[in-house]
Amino acid sequence: MRRWGVAAFVAAGLMGGTLLPAAPAAAVHGGVPGDFNGDGYKDAVLPAPGANVSGKEAAGAVVVLYGSSSGLAASRRKTITQNTSGVPGTAEAYDRFGAATATADLNRDGYADLVVGSPYEDTTKGTDAGTVTILWGSAGGLSSATNLPTPSTEPERYGLDLTALSTGSGTRTQVVVSVADAMVRFTGPFSKSGGFGSVELNGNTPTIQSVTLADFDGDTVPDPAVATVGLHDLSGGEIYTELEFGKELQGNGLITAAGDINGDGYDDLVAGDPHEPVIAGKDGMPGGRVLVWYGSADGIASDAQPVQITQNTSGVPGGSEKDDAFGGALTVADLNRDGLADIVVGAPHEDIGSTQAAGMVTVIPGRASGALGTGSYAFSQNTSGVPGGAEDEDFFGTTVAVGDVNKDGRPDLIISAAGENTYTGGVWVLPGGTSRPTASGSSVFTARSVGLTQPDSTLLGGNGLLEVI
Repeated sequence: MRRWGVAAFVAAGLMGGTLLPAAPAAAVHGGVPGDFNGDGYKDAVLPAPGANVSGKEAAGAVVVLYGSSSGLAASRRKTITQNTSGVPGTAEAYDRFGAATATADLNRDGYADLVVGSPYEDTTKGTDAGTVTILWGSAGGLSSATNLPTPSTEPERYGLDLTALSTGSGTRTQVVVSVADAMVRFTGPFSKSGGFGSVELNGNTPTIQSVTLADFDGDTVPDPAVATVGLHDLSGGEIYTELEFGKELQGNGLITAAGDINGDGYDDLVAGDPHEPVIAGKDGMPGGRVLVWYGSADGIASDAQPVQITQNTSGVPGGSEKDDAFGGALTVADLNRDGLADIVVGAPHEDIGSTQAAGMVTVIPGRASGALGTGSYAFSQNTSGVPGGAEDEDFFGTTVAVGDVNKDGRPDLIISAAGENTYTGGVWVLPGGTSRPTASGSSVFTARSVGLTQPDSTLLGGNGLLEVI
């Protein structure tokens, strides 16, 4: 059976005189919960890019679990595919609808909207040109859809990764899309009829793998930050907040996320660098690492030195071991409600005892001062209260996301494991507690429990970076 990334894409351009390498595709972020029906409860997004639809293998689907006072239940769900009424296009084999998702209230009507990438969709612009679809929120939930067209004349896998953020009207609402040879940035105002304010195609960096929007300089206008695909002489890719050759940040990685970690009013940039070092002592860290650049009134300077966190950092559970892939999944959110964003890190290749690549997720609390790492804690499938148990190559921590699905004011932690049950995948919801998420009362959704019954390769929760780590 064909798996996720048999095709490779080639970075366009030269860097330091060296042709950038081919790299397999990955859609790196977990589905962020959003209130799609305006009832005050965040609704969980469970992408299933490997789902078969009407006999079409890996056409892809997105399952939305609607939140309530009792949390999430498989019975309160909506499954959306390209065969769903009102969704543009038709489900076809290997479209991978749901490969990437992002959430924001794009038309500012009080309902969150869901942006969905189908990077392997064939279009009039070519094979595997890709499409991006906005599913519009309403009182009835996600009920209509339009496509967000790329300005590229020959796109390659448009929709590999997505991010969306709305901090206000007009240009303060944006969607950023990665494509094999560029980044596409849309600004508002957006409308349900498919309109938007402006679009920019930027090909001034190596091939982009991960995209993030945040306010690094405090001007309320979202700023993009990106990680490129892994480069041959680095443990990861290059990190940019100014999308121009030669302005890459110090440090590298494969996935980005952002939030105000030190509470100074400026968003901070975090990158996961899960690969082993290419040159010991010069890049990367054994077992993987996370890097943090702090925002300021001037944003993030290209020569700013990041803070490095590994599993050997004081206060961080476990220890750095070869091929843990610490930093292989990433999100930033305030889990303990202290006004400081916390860093959630997946290490999907972490061994749990003798169980290989079972996976683990670590939370590193934000701090207004002092070294990051103090007070960190971790979860695995062997944590008491977490359903199931660690098994070889479950990859718990493939993707991570945060959202309050029962409106109790305590953010819930959502973790996927793409390898669970012959790669049909599983998604765990750990309820928010008084000071942090807790395994007590946690639940798991399998592909079968949400109505996706194929025997393997559904990839419920998404595939994250597994094809590149």
